[in-house]
Amino acid sequence: MSSFLYSLGRAMHRTRKTVIGVWILLLAMLGAGALLFSQDMDNSISIPGTESQQALDSLGATFPQVSGSSAQIIIVAPDGEKVTDADITAPVDEAIDTLSDIDHVDSAVSPYDDTVSGSINEAEDAALIQVQLDGSTFAIPDSTKAALEDAVQDLGASLPDGAETSLGGELFSQEMPEISLVEGIGVIVALLVLVLTFGSFLAAGMPLITAMVAVGASMSLILGATAFTSITSTTPMLALMLGLAVGIDYALFIISRHRDQLRDGLDVDESIARSVATAGSAVVFAGLTVIIALLGLGVAGIPFLTVMGVAAALGVGIAVVVSLTLLPALLAISGERLRPKRKKSAVDEGTATARPNRFFLGWVRTVTKRPLVTIIAVVAVLGIASVPALGLKLALPDAGGLPKDNQARHTYDLVSENFGEGYNGMLIVTGPIITSNDPLGLMEDIGDEIEQLDGVASVPLATPNETADTGIVQVVPEHGPDSDETKALVHEIRAMHDHFLDEYDVDLAVTGFTAVGIDVSAKLGQALLPFGLLVVGLSLVLLTMVFRSIAVPIKATLGYLLSVGASFGAVTLVFGDGVFAEALGVARTGPVISFLPIILMGVLFGLAMDYEVFLVSRIREDYVHGKSARRAIETGFTSSAKVVTAAGVIMIAVFAAFVPSEDVNIKPIALGLAVGVFVDAFIVRMTLVPAVLALLGDKAWWMPKWLDRILPSFDVEGEGLARELELAEWPAPNANLAVAVDDLSLTVKGKEVLAPTSMRIAPGAVHAVRGDSARAVTAALLAVTGRLPNAIGTLKVNGFVLPSRASAVRRSAGYVSLATSAQPIADVRSALAERPQLLAVDGVDHVTEPAQRERLMAEIAQARAHSSAPTIVLGCGSASDLDIADGETFVDNVTSRSLVSEASV
Repeated sequence: MSSFLYSLGRAMHRTRKTVIGVWILLLAMLGAGALLFSQDMDNSISIPGTESQQALDSLGATFPQVSGSSAQIIIVAPDGEKVTDADITAPVDEAIDTLSDIDHVDSAVSPYDDTVSGSINEAEDAALIQVQLDGSTFAIPDSTKAALEDAVQDLGASLPDGAETSLGGELFSQEMPEISLVEGIGVIVALLVLVLTFGSFLAAGMPLITAMVAVGASMSLILGATAFTSITSTTPMLALMLGLAVGIDYALFIISRHRDQLRDGLDVDESIARSVATAGSAVVFAGLTVIIALLGLGVAGIPFLTVMGVAAALGVGIAVVVSLTLLPALLAISGERLRPKRKKSAVDEGTATARPNRFFLGWVRTVTKRPLVTIIAVVAVLGIASVPALGLKLALPDAGGLPKDNQARHTYDLVSENFGEGYNGMLIVTGPIITSNDPLGLMEDIGDEIEQLDGVASVPLATPNETADTGIVQVVPEHGPDSDETKALVHEIRAMHDHFLDEYDVDLAVTGFTAVGIDVSAKLGQALLPFGLLVVGLSLVLLTMVFRSIAVPIKATLGYLLSVGASFGAVTLVFGDGVFAEALGVARTGPVISFLPIILMGVLFGLAMDYEVFLVSRIREDYVHGKSARRAIETGFTSSAKVVTAAGVIMIAVFAAFVPSEDVNIKPIALGLAVGVFVDAFIVRMTLVPAVLALLGDKAWWMPKWLDRILPSFDVEGEGLARELELAEWPAPNANLAVAVDDLSLTVKGKEVLAPTSMRIAPGAVHAVRGDSARAVTAALLAVTGRLPNAIGTLKVNGFVLPSRASAVRRSAGYVSLATSAQPIADVRSALAERPQLLAVDGVDHVTEPAQRERLMAEIAQARAHSSAPTIVLGCGSASDLDIADGETFVDNVTSRSLVSEASV
C-alpha cells in the first residue's frame, strides 16, 4: 500500500495541472447531472415485511381511501361559543366542499358527519376536519399543500372573530432541512484551527478546498441518485456533515506530515510522495474503517438506512480519493511556499529539530505518572456519563418535534390540548372480511371490543370498504404516538390476533403512521446488538492487524464503548430530560429518531479508529525503533498530539454547527457526534490510552507468534516504504542485480537454522546455493522468493525490498522443491512456463538418474535461450552431493558460463 501510494504521490506531483483540471471537469459534470436528474427527497420510512407495512400495502389495493397520507384541520370556537353554532357550521360546510375539490384530496370528512365520532370534543368548542389524500406524504405535490393552506386561510377569514383554525397532520409532519449560514460556523472554526496549527493561510486553506470538492462531488452524486431510488432528507445532511469533517481531517494529516518533512529539508516532490505514502496509508485505513462501519448499517435490513449508510460511505470514500489525488497536486502547485521557516532556536548543526510541545509533554507525563489512578478516574467519569443512556427512547419524528412557530406544530399542540394526545397518532386496525354476511355489524362489534381496551380513548370509525371485502377500525389512543402506553396498546391489540381470528374469523393487523414508527423502532432495536458485535469484532481484528498487539485493540475497543455510552448519555440528557434543551433550540423533549443509536455507533467507530491509529501508531513506531515503552509514549504522544487535537476540534466544530439545525433527525445525531468525538479524542485517546499503555509497559505490544503469522499486516505508518527508500541505492548505486542479500539468517525456537549468509546474483544467471543442512538451503531459497517473512537480514529481489514487498516478489519469483517431487521434470517445466523473473529450484541433488538430469538440464537451457531468461537459483546439499568444483558438474553442463557465483549456507 505505502509503495503504491508513494508512486501515486509522485504521479500527482508530475501531472498536477492535469489532475486539478480533471477534478474541475468532474465536478462540473457531476453538478450538471444533479441539476438535470435530481428529484425531491422522500422522508417516508418503511420496513418491508413488518406487520404495519404489509397491512398498509394491502390497504393501498383494497381500501385506498385510508392508505394515503392525511391532513388535519382544527377549528377552535371563540370563548363562550361552540363549534356547533350556525356561524361556525356554515363556513365549515362550505370549506368541506372546497377541500373536496382540491387535487389529490380523496375525501374531506366533516366533523358534523353522523358516520364518524370523536371529531368534536366534549366541550364542543373544538372540531376536527380529517382530510384524506390519495398518495403518500412525499408523493403529494406542493400545489396541493398550497391549496389546502389557502382553503384553511379562507375558512379562518369566514369564521367569527376570536375563532382559530390551524392546518397540520401527517402531510405536514416533517420539513425538508435546508443548509443555512449557521452550518458555515463549523467551517470558520475549522479554518481558525488550521491557521493556528500550520501558521500559514495557504496551508490552512487547502483542507477546506479539498473538503469542499469532496462534499460537492458526493452531494451531486446523492442528489442525482434521487432519480433512481428514494433518499431521505437526512441522508445528504449526514453525508455533508461527515464529508466536511473527514475531508478536512484527512487533508490535515497529510499536509502536517508534508510540512514536517519540508522542515527537515526534503525536496518538495519527494516530500509529497512520502506524505501520501505514510500519512496517506493511515488515511486509507481510517477511511476504510469509517466506510465499513457505514456499510454495516445494512445489517439492520432496513432499506432507507442502508441507502443512508451507502451515501455517507460514498462521501467518506470520495474524501479519501480527493486527499490522495487532488491534495498532492495542490501541494505541488504551492511548492516551496509551504516550507516552514526554520527558527534559530530549532537549528542544531544545520538541521532543524522540532522541540516537543511543553503542554502535551506535561499532559502525558501527568496522566502516566499514576496510570492506574487515571484509568479509574476516566472509567468512573465516563461510566457516570453513560448512565442516562439507559433512559434513551426512540421513535419516528412527527409534527410534535417541529419548531413551536411552525403551523403543523401549532396544530399538533391544539389537537393535544382540545382532544388529547392520542388524536395525533391514530391507529388503524384492518383485515379481510370477505367471508362475513354482515360486514357492517362485524366491524361494529370489533370496534366496540377494541374500544373497551385500556389505553383506547375512542373509536371514531369502524367500517367496511365499498366492496365489503376489507374492514378498518380507527383507534384513538389515550396517550401520544411516541408514548410507552401507545406502544403497549399496539402490542395488546396484536396479542389479540388469535382471539379475533377465532371469534370473528378476521385476520386483523395494526398499521398507520404510529404503528409503522413503533415497528421501525423495534426493528432497529433488534439490529443494534448484531451491528454492535460486528463493529466491536471488526475493531478488534483491524487494530490487531495494525498494531500487532492483543492489549492495544482490546483497550481501543473498550474505549470506543465508553465514548458511545457517553454520547448516548448526552443525547438522552438533552433530548429526553431537557437539560440545556432550550439553549440548544430543542422544540420538544422525548424520544429521538429511531436510527440514531445505530448511526452514532457506526460513525463514532470509524472516527475513534482514526484517532487511535494516528496517535498510537506513532507511539508504536518509536517503541519498535528501540525506545523504552515509557519513553515511546512520551515521544509518540507529543509528535502526534497537536495534529490529533486539531483534528478533534475541527470534527467537533463541524458537527456542533449542525446542532442548531431545524431538522429533528439530524439535530440529535449532530449533538451525539460532537460529544462523542470530544470524549473519544480528548478523554479516551489522549488520556486513557497513554495511561493504559504506561500501566502495561512492554506487555502492551505482545502478540502470540502464531497469531502474528496468520494475520495480514497493514503498515499504516509506511515503515516498509521507509526501509525501501533507505535501501534505494543499496548495495550500490545503479546496481543491476536480481538478488542482493546481506546477513540473511533464521532462528527457530532458539535454534539457528540458517547462519548469516550474503549473496549477489546477476539477472539471468544460474546461482548455486549449497550447504551441509538441507533446511538451511531451503530457508535461503524460501527467503529470496519472498516466502519466509520471519527471516532476518537485508534482502532485495528483482528490485523489491523484503519483507515489505514480499507479495510483489512472490508474483515474480517461483519456487519448486524436487526433494519429494514424484515428477521433478514436469514440476520444473510447469514453473518455467509461468515465465518467472526468478526461479528457485530446491533439492536438485535429489535428481540422480542421468536421464532425468539430462532432461532437467535441457529444460533450464531452453528457458535460458529466451531474451528474457529467468534468474535461476539451484539449491543442493553439500559439495559431495553436487561437486561444483569439478569441471563435469551439473551446473556446468547447463551452460559453460552459467555459474556466476555460489554461496554456502
